[in-house]
Amino acid sequence: MSGNRAVAYKGPGVVEVIDIDYPTFELKDGPGVNPANIGRKLPHGVILRTVATNICGSDQHMVRGRTTAPIDLVLGHEITGEVVEIGPDVEFVEIGDIVSVPFNISCGRCRNCKTGKTGICLNVNPDRPGSAYGYVDMGGWVGGQAEYVLVPYADWNVLKFPDRDQALEKILDLTTLSDIFPTGFHGAVTAGVTVGSTVYIAGAGPVGLAAAAGAQLLGAAVVIVGDLNNDRLAQAHSFGCETIDVGAGSIEDQLEQLLGVPEVDAAVDAVGFEARGHGHGAAAQEAPATVLNSLMEITSAGGSIGIPGLYVTGDPGAADAAAKTGSLSLSFGTGWAKSLSFATGQCPVMKYNRQLMQAILHDKVQIAKAVNAAAIPLEEAPRGYAEFDAGAATKYVLDPNGYITA
Repeated sequence: MSGNRAVAYKGPGVVEVIDIDYPTFELKDGPGVNPANIGRKLPHGVILRTVATNICGSDQHMVRGRTTAPIDLVLGHEITGEVVEIGPDVEFVEIGDIVSVPFNISCGRCRNCKTGKTGICLNVNPDRPGSAYGYVDMGGWVGGQAEYVLVPYADWNVLKFPDRDQALEKILDLTTLSDIFPTGFHGAVTAGVTVGSTVYIAGAGPVGLAAAAGAQLLGAAVVIVGDLNNDRLAQAHSFGCETIDVGAGSIEDQLEQLLGVPEVDAAVDAVGFEARGHGHGAAAQEAPATVLNSLMEITSAGGSIGIPGLYVTGDPGAADAAAKTGSLSLSFGTGWAKSLSFATGQCPVMKYNRQLMQAILHDKVQIAKAVNAAAIPLEEAPRGYAEFDAGAATKYVLDPNGYITA
């Protein structure tokens, strides 16, 4: 086996489908691979024939040129696949299994993994805790927007679906288990959402919509989603969310119209470091602290803010010098005075993915409908990226090997 096609970053605003090597059980040199990882043996890995792999907002940050991602980095960290090869140290994963792959790579052996903190594994990225497929500064693990991909520590990392036919029937729902559904759900959980909560979610992209669906699953009384994009707000409204156009007036006033009070019990930042000001036209210029500061204002005293939105330590395209290093002008005094709690960082996907799989398989949630998942061929990835970047209210799912169309 030698052929493989994959989506690669070719410079700001440009992705292309290129030919790459078929995976092996060794991490080889390539774009973005940490020198300390080159030659790393992976007998604990499996090779997947990709069933579904999704375009994520985190990928868009790189494609916009907002990170230090190198040219020809193979993209993609949302992976579902069929096992076609297993390494000699794999015991419990079998050829033919259909599996979901957490976007965060973890070893299952370090102190963090052993306590469930799989988003900050200590053994897979020589530069810092935490890793992911196809992402800048994450160790150089090859991305999954490809026909074939290697998954290390397979016995630990992969989530096997119990029935192949059922999995393929629900693949547009199950493909969200690799990232956005657990990530959105984590945002709701860490915000303290529970039965009867009022919840405000900033951002109606796929993670924000997944957070909204997750909040509903947790029993929230009212879920309110705010954004500037009317199509995305309409998507949120389609599955029972209230919506706020943050360009149409203050969030507090609009919350009071909906709830009778200008605050909520819990809030989620599903926007991240490319946040814009609350307004239209000139008022909507990039202002990366806008969402966090607004959430501190509208979250009730003693409440919590879940922050699954991505923040980075290096942003060459930032609006000011401080933001280029991840330093933001936060009104932290507001958060302190209100005794607010904050939860940040990668979602530990393995904490949630099995339970959310069960919710999907037993029809307790329709996450594909909530995020408007739509399958396209791998070769149409550049179109998917362009339309998503333009604000399409769609979660683009790539179908590299024809499983979905079949």
